[in-house]
Amino acid sequence: MAPDFTLDLHGHTLDAAHARLESGLFQAKAMGARVILLIAGKPRPVDAADRGSRRGAIRAKILDWLAAGPHGSDIAAIRKAHRRHGGDGALYLVLKRRR
Repeated sequence: MAPDFTLDLHGHTLDAAHARLESGLFQAKAMGARVILLIAGKPRPVDAADRGSRRGAIRAKILDWLAAGPHGSDIAAIRKAHRRHGGDGALYLVLKRRR
């Protein structure tokens, strides 16, 4: 897959990452992007109870944010990124085709 748009959330706080995700998806859709490379950092090696403050917190929240946000119905697929695009630290979001 070749991404049309890259959205890097790595290194942001949870609130800043969530805001950037929302605004970045609006921007990508306005540009007509179909495949978005979403860089969120590597997931935790184990699931922790404190999903909000430690390493991997953004990655732990991504699927919840996408499902509950305004863009969920526009996403056709979510795939693990190829190693050259970040591997375990990134995802591809494939948007539905516009009609």
